[in-house]
Amino acid sequence: MKTNPLHGLMNPASVATIGAGNNFMKMGTMHALSITKDGYKGKFYPVHLKDETVLGHRAYRSVEELPEAPGLALIVIPSEHVIPTMDALGRLGARYAIIISAGFKEIGPKGIEMERELVETARRHGMRFIGPNCMGIVNTAIALNTTVMELRDKPGPLGFASQSGTYITQTLKYLGNRGIRFSKALSVGNEADISIVDALEYLGEDEQTKAISLYIEGIRDVPRFIEVARRITPNKPVVAQYVGGSKAGARSGKSHTGAMAGPDYIYDGIFRQAGIIRVDSIEDLYGHGWALATQPPLRGNRIAVITNSGGPGTAMSHICEEGGMEIPVFSEKLREAVRPLIPPHAPNGNPVDITFSLDTAALTTEIPRLAMESGEIDGLVLHGAMGSGFVKAIYPHIKEFIQGMTIDEITRSLNIDLVGSVALPEKHGIPMLLSSFFDRDDSSTEFYEDRDIPVYDSPEKTARAMVTLNRYRLVRGREPHVPAEPLPLSRAAAEIIEKARRAGRGALDEHEAKQVLAAYGAPVTDERLVESAEEAAAAAAALGYPAVLKACSAEILHKTEKGLVRLNLASEAEAAAAFTEVQKAAGVKVPAIVYRMVKGSRELVAGMTRHEGIGPCVMFGLGGVYTELLRDVAFRVAPVTAADASEMTREIRASKILGEFRGMPAADTGAIVKLLVAVSSVALNHPEVREIDINPVILSGSMPIAVDALIALGS
Repeated sequence: MKTNPLHGLMNPASVATIGAGNNFMKMGTMHALSITKDGYKGKFYPVHLKDETVLGHRAYRSVEELPEAPGLALIVIPSEHVIPTMDALGRLGARYAIIISAGFKEIGPKGIEMERELVETARRHGMRFIGPNCMGIVNTAIALNTTVMELRDKPGPLGFASQSGTYITQTLKYLGNRGIRFSKALSVGNEADISIVDALEYLGEDEQTKAISLYIEGIRDVPRFIEVARRITPNKPVVAQYVGGSKAGARSGKSHTGAMAGPDYIYDGIFRQAGIIRVDSIEDLYGHGWALATQPPLRGNRIAVITNSGGPGTAMSHICEEGGMEIPVFSEKLREAVRPLIPPHAPNGNPVDITFSLDTAALTTEIPRLAMESGEIDGLVLHGAMGSGFVKAIYPHIKEFIQGMTIDEITRSLNIDLVGSVALPEKHGIPMLLSSFFDRDDSSTEFYEDRDIPVYDSPEKTARAMVTLNRYRLVRGREPHVPAEPLPLSRAAAEIIEKARRAGRGALDEHEAKQVLAAYGAPVTDERLVESAEEAAAAAAALGYPAVLKACSAEILHKTEKGLVRLNLASEAEAAAAFTEVQKAAGVKVPAIVYRMVKGSRELVAGMTRHEGIGPCVMFGLGGVYTELLRDVAFRVAPVTAADASEMTREIRASKILGEFRGMPAADTGAIVKLLVAVSSVALNHPEVREIDINPVILSGSMPIAVDALIALGS
């Protein structure tokens, strides 16, 4: 049973507008025009204090005068009148609303209080609503458009949800000019009630929607977002643009819709954890989403490049290979089949370059068909299909020589037949993406776009869209998600943490931190806590040489810089002397820890930090002195599964050092996974732990060992 409220809100039998009149320059009227002019077949009830008719429809002076409770109410009035209007609608029996009106939490404390009261009013009547401060919704299945721009195209397969209203209204013409069509689109505004997570869940359940694009400024309920996305992404692709990761982006988002942003690197981890593909621009959000919505999924990473020019072919090949795909050399059999279709000097091994031959059938149909039938490729990118656009470009030069032929007559004489070409992807189950420098003013571009074959205005954009298809192939290939359960609560760890809190300390010392981690199975140094030179000597003798001695106090950070660490101790005498030296350097009496020195030249880092609105985030990456400099790290939101942790080890740029490297054995990734799951479990079982920093984790042979650790505490 589908319980998402958007199934009802998006399919109303009637729509009432509160705030629409006959002034075409007012927003309310613009919204009403879209409802009445774009094909919606349901009932329309305008509410207006003065006008007897609105846009030719009988108007009602108040909500109370409506003949029935509307299936959907669209509210475009000053913010101070919204709550009484919602109350009246609720008393009438209305259950769904879209609140376009702004002036709520995005303006500060007064708006926050108004928004709280608005939610309480809706809850009292069992109402659900989108907004406030949004631009409405589009449901092409029933031709319902509540935005301010004309919806002129037939229904499409791309679902879209946005925290900016502009991207579902001002862009409708822009999208139409590129052949991109929505199935459903939602502007969620301030998300006082229905959120972008609700929108994602709804689009995931919507049969018309084949792929989903999300514009995000911040997510309020990250755990639910990840949980919902993980249900959807194995079967339906989701792409997202996130713009709240910088200080300026976060500030703009907060003033725009009151969105709660988070660090960019955390959102990278959130999207990867959820199986969502991140893109960097609104253009890619639409364009890559459209490719995913219209093309068969990639079954492998082998790509054919077909072009009428060497430069575009080279560019597409480069981008595809950089994105993890192969441009395999065609077999001799396939090359021989291609050879008669291209000029003698043209390359036929992949890329295939017909070198500006005007044989459109060879470029667009015959060579792609041969490649797809060969079984040697999984996807195809094509540059150079053109028709009337090319004729228009050369017409000024040739018109005096062609005896009065028109552009249309010349185009028809070329006998361009693309019917077989557009049928290839569905027939063979192989995606095909096009590049052309001619837009819909060109007959070939128009033909492809009208039949759901994506056409991009540069070779690089075409190849990057194919890279996104490949990224989704990898998402689909992941192991099925098994929900993570934190390891059972460790009483020993809880006692250590509680003892520190009772003492009023804001952190555990290194020895305590390692004990807490070890209680959850993390690999840490075998060490002794000592309080005298004699104990230090005895501990070093018992644990083995070379030994390490460190000052151990939660009050002392950066021990190395302060001379509080001694390495390579080779005897009891050296251990005893090191203890005395450390006491002198500390200036106060402090305990010390002693352990056998961990040898290894590969250093990693692991940890956890909590972020407002997100929760505990587990980190893994390249460690040691380069951690802050290189920032080669991966993040996941707790709870972290073993599969999540394994992905993190492969995700960092320096992941190759975890394999066999310069005579060193491959890292025990299972032990690294165990460490990361332990960190996640500490964070979940002990909410008073604010931060965990384990740096470095040294690979001793293949085994990761935490040689330093900090656990900070909070309220």
